[in-house]
Amino acid sequence: MSATAPAAETTYLELSEDSGGAHKFYEVTVHGTEVLVRYGRIGAQGQEQRATFPTVEKARAAAAKKIGEKVRKGYEPARPGARAARSVTRRAVSVVTPSVRQHAPVLWRMRTGSSAFGIHVGEDLCWAGNQAGDVYALDHTGRVQAHYKLPDGVKCLVADDFWIYAGCDDGRVYDLSAKLPFAAYRIAEDVDIFWLDIRDGLLGVADRDGGLTLIDHEEEFQWSRHSSGKAAWMVRCDEQAVYHGHSAGVTAYAAEGGRELWHTQTTGNVLFGWQEDRSVYAGTGRHLVQKLAKADGRIEAVYRCDSAVYSCAASPGGRYVFAGDNASSVYCFTADGIRLWKLTTGCGAALSMQYRDQRLYLVTTDGSMACVDVSEAAITEARGGRVPVPVDVQAAAAQTYQPAVQLDVVAAAAPAGGGVVVECVQESGRLRIHVVGTGYQQDWNVQFPREHRIAGARYLVDEVVASGRGFYRIRGEIKRLM
Repeated sequence: MSATAPAAETTYLELSEDSGGAHKFYEVTVHGTEVLVRYGRIGAQGQEQRATFPTVEKARAAAAKKIGEKVRKGYEPARPGARAARSVTRRAVSVVTPSVRQHAPVLWRMRTGSSAFGIHVGEDLCWAGNQAGDVYALDHTGRVQAHYKLPDGVKCLVADDFWIYAGCDDGRVYDLSAKLPFAAYRIAEDVDIFWLDIRDGLLGVADRDGGLTLIDHEEEFQWSRHSSGKAAWMVRCDEQAVYHGHSAGVTAYAAEGGRELWHTQTTGNVLFGWQEDRSVYAGTGRHLVQKLAKADGRIEAVYRCDSAVYSCAASPGGRYVFAGDNASSVYCFTADGIRLWKLTTGCGAALSMQYRDQRLYLVTTDGSMACVDVSEAAITEARGGRVPVPVDVQAAAAQTYQPAVQLDVVAAAAPAGGGVVVECVQESGRLRIHVVGTGYQQDWNVQFPREHRIAGARYLVDEVVASGRGFYRIRGEIKRLM
């Protein structure tokens, strides 16, 4: 007669801080020799990891170790479902029938599988992030180089020099610059994130209630302001100011201290923002893109579309201005507002866009990332009905990377191949990361995933780079030293 399989033993823990700094769960289930770990944002399904051990006793011991680590970090036993999930607002998107039949000259496109808001186009790579938590990195010919799977929907992608960040609906901002993504910033639980921007490590967060919050690389609050409107879908940062677009217009605040510099009421609620050196551009629900002077908020030009504007962009210096509406059209205007052309994307309404080197990159309601040739020659051909056949890129061709739950442990001495050793130290009641060794500013902190900080622990990273604001950032892998 076969022995009865042991019943599953489940331990469920939660960490929910009053300050809003954490709102997550950790669940460990032991079923015979198998240990299942599930973790993530409270109210979400989360991610899973499984491990099998030689005996039931070793499985229980491994589970107890994991539980003990979490309890020491402040997790407590809880009942699933007792706490409410983090407030998340999905952007309401209403797509209408296209009003133009002439197609834009799309060179290539990739369907990511879910509506996409996140886009960043750099010198080497184009990035797209969607509501399913997928982020794809492609080269400029459309070949997929990497795929990142994040725990929740991607609200937006932002860049700070050569660091790339994905702001997600779980309230975290993930650094995608390393081989494995890690949570570089965590947003307070009472903030329903709408949009993000970053400059020199200072993160600007615009939210549902019309709030604007600035936090630094150590997730420490700098200042917060409430503008006169709600639903803030625009935040853009430069050295002098932060530009906040919401239902009542655009408000500019001083980057240092948050003093209001000016406010301009726009024609319609702001749904997207773009910036150049001297101007910001606000796309509105009243079919307009409005150009505002950074110095005083004066409206310098207006660009009229035929439907609600979901996204906008400009070529360097604002020579040409582009817009995408909810009828799946893209527009091009001269700097002073003359419409040059209007064409259909053929792949949905552009929710975000970016211009680079005579190419307009879009992410759309049907989950596509598309590269449009907006050179004068290509547009002339397109207006005559002659467009290239788009290359359809396959999204499944790349290696997938996910945030690490725990770090690999390596020998105490740095390998001969090199690397930089950093150490976690206790300073004024907070855990900080400092570089160990010569050639670095010893009093500078290192931006480092908070969940891996253990007092006294040392880590090996591929590279640390000075940010210019008195801290370093990691590039490459992170490994725990024995």
